[in-house]
Amino acid sequence: MAALGAAARPDLPLDPVLHYFSDAVDRDAALFALVHQMFEQVPRTPPHDCSPTGHPQIRHFGHLLQMINVVLRTPPQFNKTGLTGLPINAMVDWSMATPSGRAFFLNPTVNHHLKRILNRWGEFLTSAASLPALGEDPRSGWFGADAMAEMPNFDEEFDCAPSLPYRGFTSWDDFFTRRFRAGRRPVAAPQDDAVIVNACESAPYRLSGDVELRERFWIKAQPYSLMHMLANDALAAQFAHGTVYQAFLSSFSYHRWHSPVAGTIVKAYVIDGTYFAESEHAGFDPCGPRQSQGYITQVATRALIFIEADHPAIGLMCFMAVGMAEVSTCDITVSVGQRVGKGEQLGMFHFGGSTHCLVFRPQTKLDFDLHGETPGLDAGNIAINARIATVRQD
Repeated sequence: MAALGAAARPDLPLDPVLHYFSDAVDRDAALFALVHQMFEQVPRTPPHDCSPTGHPQIRHFGHLLQMINVVLRTPPQFNKTGLTGLPINAMVDWSMATPSGRAFFLNPTVNHHLKRILNRWGEFLTSAASLPALGEDPRSGWFGADAMAEMPNFDEEFDCAPSLPYRGFTSWDDFFTRRFRAGRRPVAAPQDDAVIVNACESAPYRLSGDVELRERFWIKAQPYSLMHMLANDALAAQFAHGTVYQAFLSSFSYHRWHSPVAGTIVKAYVIDGTYFAESEHAGFDPCGPRQSQGYITQVATRALIFIEADHPAIGLMCFMAVGMAEVSTCDITVSVGQRVGKGEQLGMFHFGGSTHCLVFRPQTKLDFDLHGETPGLDAGNIAINARIATVRQD
């Protein structure tokens, strides 16, 4: 990525959001200690002497701020690592796995400032200045040979204008939130409310039944804890001992969310949370927080959309979009009281890879269809709007 491969540019004035972040850390003795310790706690031997993208490991907070300062003026470029297009994630990937890093990135003050920083970058990514990243450089361009190998049949699949510059996209964010062409992802069994469809173009990560209302979610197995996942919402108790299906969206996935059922929106809101927190049991995850997906459902920034399904055996269910690292703008496009058809848009992520959950009550008995995929980090995508489950006929 250009920002990571370039010099830190100490001559470039820090963006005001970075000044505010630096001042907040400097004024807080505990944060000041944690942010310096987390870089010291990263081993100095390979592979930790370099970031997961192969660039020299950042070793102090001032250097991190200088590098983020460059990133805020730089569109994310393609690369072949597991952190494609996630330069800030790459900078802190090893340090966020240290004891001090885990504490630092759980802190509310830190996450308040990280949100402001990421929103500032988001402003740049929605501008025409971000378009050069969509060039055809074979290695770094999102329309280059390496990236197109990851997104085959792009022109046929997605709504774009291949004859126009940048295929007609107006910004990097416009490219990232691209739509499928009409008819490319038909809704499975549109007239059958017993069929639940995939809410995101995503790879199955975990399917869990009899989920507890409260769990020690920091333990190694990363069990789901419904009250924490659903932010202590008054509706959460209805899901005790129910089912959670979770799936992962890569940087190359379609990032809009579609309703898995036909029904009515009961509640829809965003919970502010963490951005770079990960489970201590994931260790030095080179694609962190990917191995912490169970854990971050309870702490990360996320959107909750409760839907009262038309099918009485489904009833109330919840779609939960969970941000990961830079990918934490959860944009809800439906409102309370709105009726949605199965496969209708609910919202979208802006930027990078992410994860999501479908949460069902214990009364809802389902037969899942994972299209031959085994849930886990190596699973392949299931198409959005494809059948993902069917109400069991007992």
